[in-house]
Amino acid sequence: MARANAAYYAIHDPFADFVTAPEISQMFGELLGAWAAQVWQDMGSPHRVVLAEAGPGRGSLMADALRVIAKLTPDFLAAIDLWLIETSPLLRQAQASALPRAQFADDLYGLPSGPLILLANEFLDALPIRQFRHTASGWAERWVQNGDFIEIPSEPPPRDADDGDIIERCQAAEAFIAAVAARVAASSGAALFIDYGPSKSAPGDSLQALLGGKPANPLSAPGSADLTAHVDFETLANIAAASGASTQGPLAQGSFLSRLGIYQRAQVLARGKEPKLAMRLMAEANRLADPTTMGSLFKVLAVMDPKLPLPPGFPE
Repeated sequence: MARANAAYYAIHDPFADFVTAPEISQMFGELLGAWAAQVWQDMGSPHRVVLAEAGPGRGSLMADALRVIAKLTPDFLAAIDLWLIETSPLLRQAQASALPRAQFADDLYGLPSGPLILLANEFLDALPIRQFRHTASGWAERWVQNGDFIEIPSEPPPRDADDGDIIERCQAAEAFIAAVAARVAASSGAALFIDYGPSKSAPGDSLQALLGGKPANPLSAPGSADLTAHVDFETLANIAAASGASTQGPLAQGSFLSRLGIYQRAQVLARGKEPKLAMRLMAEANRLADPTTMGSLFKVLAVMDPKLPLPPGFPE
């Protein structure tokens, strides 16, 4: 999965296969920019802070966030050391065009030290998973051989399961969350992860592929399709807490965006506009926040310095 996605993102425009929240509406990035500005103030408004995004796509989210930050908190804008965590040369070109002041890192450890605010939308779901199946004779791990799945006896994964159940584990996501949590706990800051998956850990095969915008066999054309899997938010939140951070969520994206004021923002943007454009803006807000669309499928997890207060968007 890691090799296939590395090949895919190196040469493909992923937005030909799927659309993400920042590409649906400017409101998504604007609200996250306002969220980051409040967190920066809660941090004591440090004179220098790393604002980073992991998996920044075309740079749309960060561009929209910075526009709001410039308007609301120009002092925050002046304090920002802007970084993007991206390995795809193709996507780096698009991001550099949208965000000329941004610097690039291959991973979290490439970021400079100091206080950190990290945004990550649909980043964790593309990290490689392992799959384990519980059988009558014990545990087996799925491997790929000659273009097909095979099962090899293995040690049990961290969670129990019933016969036939598949347990997925994303060690890359676990390591990333642990490193982020340790950093914000030690140097101050917060990270916001938005992705799709259940609130509670659950068995099941969630590996999926998109090829040409349509579901495909994950093994049929490696490197030509986008591979993703559900994010195990419960496990990641526990790892963050064990690494010294405080956590909020996972919370449904719709609830989070509603608390941040997405519908009020849509009304402001629609004011004075032609009816067709006003209706489109409200439809965008609904697509992001309504439980029947993206509002319940996507979840939001905040990983924070324990000394910081409750961040915006989360219930007390």
